[in-house]
Amino acid sequence: MGKLRPRPCPLQNLLLLWTLLNSGLGGNAQGPGEWTPWGSWSRCSSSCGRGLSVRSRRCIRFPQEELCWGDTHEYRVCQLPDCPPGAVPFRDLQCALYNGLPVLGTQKTYQWVPFYGAPNQCDLNCLAEGHDFYHSFGRVLDGTPCSPGTQGLCVAGRCLSAGCDGLLGSDAREDQCGHCGGANDSCLFVQRVFRDAGAFAGYWNVTLIPEGARHIRAAHWSRNHLALMGVDGYYVLNGNWVVSPPGTYEAAGTHVVYTRAATGPEETLRATGPTSQDLLLQVLLQEPNPGIEFEFWLPRERYGPFQAQAQALGWSLRQPQPREVDLQPPEPPPAPTVIPSRTPIPTPEPCPPCPDTRGRAHRLLHYCGSDFVFRARVLGRLHQAQETRYEVRVQLIYKNRSPLQALEYVWAPSRCPCPLLALHREYLLAAQRLISPDGTQDRLLLPHAGYARPWSPAEDSRTRLVARHCPL
Repeated sequence: MGKLRPRPCPLQNLLLLWTLLNSGLGGNAQGPGEWTPWGSWSRCSSSCGRGLSVRSRRCIRFPQEELCWGDTHEYRVCQLPDCPPGAVPFRDLQCALYNGLPVLGTQKTYQWVPFYGAPNQCDLNCLAEGHDFYHSFGRVLDGTPCSPGTQGLCVAGRCLSAGCDGLLGSDAREDQCGHCGGANDSCLFVQRVFRDAGAFAGYWNVTLIPEGARHIRAAHWSRNHLALMGVDGYYVLNGNWVVSPPGTYEAAGTHVVYTRAATGPEETLRATGPTSQDLLLQVLLQEPNPGIEFEFWLPRERYGPFQAQAQALGWSLRQPQPREVDLQPPEPPPAPTVIPSRTPIPTPEPCPPCPDTRGRAHRLLHYCGSDFVFRARVLGRLHQAQETRYEVRVQLIYKNRSPLQALEYVWAPSRCPCPLLALHREYLLAAQRLISPDGTQDRLLLPHAGYARPWSPAEDSRTRLVARHCPL
């Protein structure tokens, strides 16, 4: 016969368990128990608009261990498509559940609507229609908005707002770089003062605001005006010598808040960002510049290209000349009545024909040797002494050594410019930058026999092709 195996004793097992619980795993244990993993998120509490989802976990602990540290439930905001027009709000539905039911210990019934003047906005406070009292029916259901127009939601009788992580009651906030819970270590702070006084009244470039900039601010205290331009050459505000009203403007994927003090010369420009494309900050000078403060936060990887671009362009960039109010020459005063002279009045000599400047070699020469190549529409033409001045609207830029404005003057050094630009036509122009020796004039010059072609898709293709063959 084999050996008999000892049978386990239930009492001995219980004593062993009791000893373990009291020797460090139980009664004398310090610290809390352990949580189970979080469960899955529930469905959204609402069928449309904002609601909340909840998930839960359980605390596993020995009999005399402390409770687990933390919450058993976690809530997050869920955003569904907007509710259709005319949908009854969630709080209204909860008040309406008591319509026609006796309350307050009497047999009287009432029609109930939400009341928002009570101390706790997460109680179901309902006003009896046609009466001057309200009644609290307890807490509202979780996920009820705290009040109309706010972002908070009621959870277990408390009004909670969501952090940047989407969790209700979370204190997580975005840092200046736009990272939830970050420490501002992924971006750099750009803060400078533009002090260039300017040589003449008009638009002066202050700074380039690169794509990706956040928390943009610019301010000054003078009679000058801040102006903002997009990469397409069109002004967002205060452009073309017209002062915009204070307000909120959309630009580069963000909202720009423009303010002017009711009393005093203070003017500010703010935008949260991030910008989806570059912006150019300018100032319209009417008096000496006392200094323009500007600042923004920029992702680290964009700071180097921003510095290089700023150095390439220079802080004091090419500026257009002061714009004259009258685009056409003034009407001459009526002449007094005199006896007509028999001497014939000399007529100006007709303009000679322009030389032929067609061909690939001519296009290559002017494209590579010019400071600016752009597509523009001719808006006006004015002859001044031995010069012709065109006002053009820049529509597409192929090449530029400094920024171009939406509206520019292009000067041709002759009464008979070649080529001659027709009004209201679009051209592809190659222009040079001409600065006077004293620095008071900075012009776009269309040289005689220069490059000006009526714009067409074919001309656009030829221009883009020739750009590849310019020497570096």
